[in-house]
Amino acid sequence: MATVRILSVGQCGFDHSQISSQLGRALTAEVVAAGTHEEAIAAIRSSTFDLVLVNRIGDRDGASGLDLIRALRTDPSTSTLDVMLVSNYPQAQAEAVALGALPGFGKSELAIGTLPPALAAFKNRK
Repeated sequence: MATVRILSVGQCGFDHSQISSQLGRALTAEVVAAGTHEEAIAAIRSSTFDLVLVNRIGDRDGASGLDLIRALRTDPSTSTLDVMLVSNYPQAQAEAVALGALPGFGKSELAIGTLPPALAAFKNRK
């Protein structure tokens, strides 16, 4: 399986490390961090990613992850990019899916030590 490139947006350092470690092993993934929505957009414009993981609330700037998903979906150049929300809140997950994101996962699912179902489904698509 080829290396999967994932952009992780708005995670704190600890969570980014946990996501990178687990997805690196389970998906043979390279996980790149973006602290803000602006950094994420710049990274997406300058590189190719298979998946964008968006934190519900950005750690560095408090920005809404749903706003980033909305922006990615309304821009024709990013409208087909695979995006997931990282949140333990079912209502936030439902809103993200309504905006066009893939079903996401919560950080608590990463703590279990197995690949969250949403990421397993993504892996099976690739």
